[in-house]
This record gives sequence, structure tokens and C-alpha cells, in this order.
Amino acid sequence: MEIWVNPACSKCRTATAALDEAGVDYTVRRYLEDPPTVNELEAVLDRLRLEPWDVARTSEKAAHEVGLADLPRDAEHRAEWVARMVAQPILIQRPIITNDHGESVIGRTPEALQQVLGQR
Repeated sequence: MEIWVNPACSKCRTATAALDEAGVDYTVRRYLEDPPTVNELEAVLDRLRLEPWDVARTSEKAAHEVGLADLPRDAEHRAEWVARMVAQPILIQRPIITNDHGESVIGRTPEALQQVLGQR
């Protein structure tokens, strides 16, 4: 199992505590220090069955600095969304957890955590 975290994020700390409590072996990826590649983010989006704008933190200052919040949410601009999110990983919602079966969730709720833990 892998979890993308920002250690300063309370939701990330809650998610790692839940994984610890469940006795799960997992790898922590500090995605701000080790940003995903375009291919990695695309793969996570595919597993989440979401579009990049669905997992973008558009209220972040960086979103306004790089014009992310102003990009159209459509197929024509999808690659640009991904490229800007990879360039500024703070714009990616967190935590993202991928279990050993390849299922990914955004682990911000107890239900999402249970979903990924139930599939291990």
C-alpha cells in the first residue's frame, strides 16, 4: 500500500494513524518533496475514476499563481491541468492511498479509508 502525504496535513496524519491501527504495511510518499510524474498522476486519476479538476486544490495560492483555477474543465485542457498539478504538487488533493490491488482513494473521510482497508 502507498499513501501520498503532506506531513503538515491533519487528514494525512489521520489516514496514516488509521493504517497503523489496522496493522497495514505501507509506503509513505511525501509527494511535495517527491512529486508524481505526469504518468503517475494520470494512473492515479484512472484508478480514482476522476478528472484532474476533481482532485485539484484550487483554493491554494499556487492555483491562482499558475492560473489553474481559470482553466476550463474539459478534455481539451485536461493535459494542462495535469501538467500544472505535477509542476505544483501542492495542488493535488491529499492523502491519496493506493492499496495492493491497485485501488486508489482520496482518504479524507472514514468511509474512504475503510474502502481501501477493506480491499487489502
